[in-house]
Amino acid sequence: MGKPLDHYLKQQKSAFLSNPMPDLQSRLADLEQILELVQSHQSEICAAIGKDFGQRSATETALLEVFTSVEGIKYTRKHLSRWMKVQKRHTSIWFKPAKNRLLPQPVGVVGIIVPWNYPLFLAIAPLVAAIAAGNRVMVKMSENSQHLCQLLQGLFAQSFNEDQICFIAEEGETGKAFSQLALDHLVFTGSSTTGKAVMANAAKNLVPVTLELGGKSPAIVADDYDLAKAMQRILGGKAYNSGQTCVAPDYLYVPEHRLNDVIKHAKKVMAKRFTDIQHPDY
Repeated sequence: MGKPLDHYLKQQKSAFLSNPMPDLQSRLADLEQILELVQSHQSEICAAIGKDFGQRSATETALLEVFTSVEGIKYTRKHLSRWMKVQKRHTSIWFKPAKNRLLPQPVGVVGIIVPWNYPLFLAIAPLVAAIAAGNRVMVKMSENSQHLCQLLQGLFAQSFNEDQICFIAEEGETGKAFSQLALDHLVFTGSSTTGKAVMANAAKNLVPVTLELGGKSPAIVADDYDLAKAMQRILGGKAYNSGQTCVAPDYLYVPEHRLNDVIKHAKKVMAKRFTDIQHPDY
């Protein structure tokens, strides 16, 4: 049983008030530490995710989650100095000689609710953005990511105090309680149904939310396009992570007279990707 959620929130709010505007160098140092953590423990991360999934290719995890997390951190480090600069804004002639400026500044404590399908990347990407912006972060992992959560709790505890970054395991109703906290911002990735509940809970404390919800991703094959190439590309994107990707194609539009050929090429592609599939001769 972990500590009460209010314990972490109070700790982080107090720590933020004591240092509400971290400088560039401290933010870069934090990002460097996160980068080192992910890169140095890649094999352990892949193994933990494999256990949570029951079976997931370490190569797929490395490509879809470790690589994207690492590249996201590097991109953020490269641009952070510019992002932190004061920005000029236009002033209406009616308010001359006034001047407008936009001052990027942290909001406080950011909460992140992570889904199970990309448990590393969808934890690290918003975490990195929040840390780069100078915030404190509470990360609530999925109930289906217990091994990864336990690993990240241990790894981050070695480099960060829990008043800056903490990972929280799902223990039953944790997600609901988490979304009801008086955070300064809340990030949620998941279904539209759950997203509505999260937003309703956050609204009780007027917490701003960022929602990445489910949707549909249709694909269209033109009459003159190479079907073999089309199905390789479309099913390549669809098959990653067993189809559990927000932008994976959900349905396909094809000219009716090409439907049988599309099915034929689709079977060939899937048979090559999953060699134990029993299929008839073509």
